[in-house]
Amino acid sequence: MKTIAKQIAASAVAAMLVSTALPVSASAEVLKFVSWQKDEKGVGDWWASVIKEWEAKHPGDTIEWTKVERSAYADTMTTLFAGGTPPDIVHLASFEFQAFANNGWLEDLGPWIEKAGLDLNGWSGQEICKFQETTVCIMMLYYGTIFGYNEEILKQAGVSVPKTYAEFLAAAKATTKDLNGDGIVDQFGTGHETKGGGGQYIAEMASYLFDAGARFTNAEGEVTIDTPEMVEGLTRWKTIVSENLTPRDLSAGEVRKLFADGKIALKVDGPWIYSIMQQGAAKDKLKLASVPFDPPLGGSSNVLAMPSEISDEKKQLVWDFIAIAASDKFQTSFATLAASTPPSPRADLSDAKAKIPHFDLMVESQQAAAENKIDRIPIGLEVQFNEFSKMIQEEAQRMIIEDLDPATVAKTMHEKAKALQ
Repeated sequence: MKTIAKQIAASAVAAMLVSTALPVSASAEVLKFVSWQKDEKGVGDWWASVIKEWEAKHPGDTIEWTKVERSAYADTMTTLFAGGTPPDIVHLASFEFQAFANNGWLEDLGPWIEKAGLDLNGWSGQEICKFQETTVCIMMLYYGTIFGYNEEILKQAGVSVPKTYAEFLAAAKATTKDLNGDGIVDQFGTGHETKGGGGQYIAEMASYLFDAGARFTNAEGEVTIDTPEMVEGLTRWKTIVSENLTPRDLSAGEVRKLFADGKIALKVDGPWIYSIMQQGAAKDKLKLASVPFDPPLGGSSNVLAMPSEISDEKKQLVWDFIAIAASDKFQTSFATLAASTPPSPRADLSDAKAKIPHFDLMVESQQAAAENKIDRIPIGLEVQFNEFSKMIQEEAQRMIIEDLDPATVAKTMHEKAKALQ
């Protein structure tokens, strides 16, 4: 029922997007740009600055920027593409563009990159934008996780800031408490969303898997789940959830608020956690440190692409927009406006480091994750990622609910992943 409702909502939004284009003079071009980030503080401001720059360079032409909620985004974009009315500037999450590329909907950007002389060497996460040996997008964000902790809670528990998984687990156990004696845990050692979708679920458990040396697939795309390393990683995840070291059945926003308000001691999250910390009741007690997992979790986040079925004239205008977003100037401003690590190795981070106290930690984590090619999207399962992530979530949840042996679960996951391929 939820899927049907989402599809109906997506169709309604898509119809609205098609029908609300304003009439313009024959000489003016209007590019449609759909994004879920329009109202997000920081990154939304950055997109607005890119649009302003593009419009300044193309007098008379405009960009029609529309927001679609993240929950309905993939369905809406699918409806637009399938109906032959895709947005001109294609903004997608990095775990969903593969399905669009597989349908032949995305332009091969290789010739555009070559003609423009755009240097993507060292561009974090850019290898993920290759689909069947063709570059179909430009990575707009590849982040490394950062680690927040409540200094007061750790001191009260008599534990130091953890630097390894073993120390993290010990600290999580020491700080998980029933503070009022009613038999219910009300202070948690750490916090994870466990009721979201499969992609988010994998992201929540990935640090425990990757630190144990586990990978879903190898560099050739072969499934590598039935391994001792994965068994160890699943055992770690099972421990965290089964022993109630994290609250259960909460959204990501709810978990982050608990941390910001002093109800969670340790939190590994993306760079956005810092601004959330500043809004919480415990903001004066919250600190940041290097992630106690090796390698740290990194993640490709979102990409820019262009539709294959638009006019050559529009393709040139779309490429101009992509080129501005990928320029040294705007990769540098991304660091300060979005308070996050830009993928470009040429971005000047000096201003961001001066304004954001923990920026060095973010860069350190991003670079370590990128060097180890860490991502929640397994090579060889890109197109099937939605089905794969849902399967992993279901089997992991079954492991916890039915108290299954992680070794048995790893075998089941392995066989089901191979079947998806």
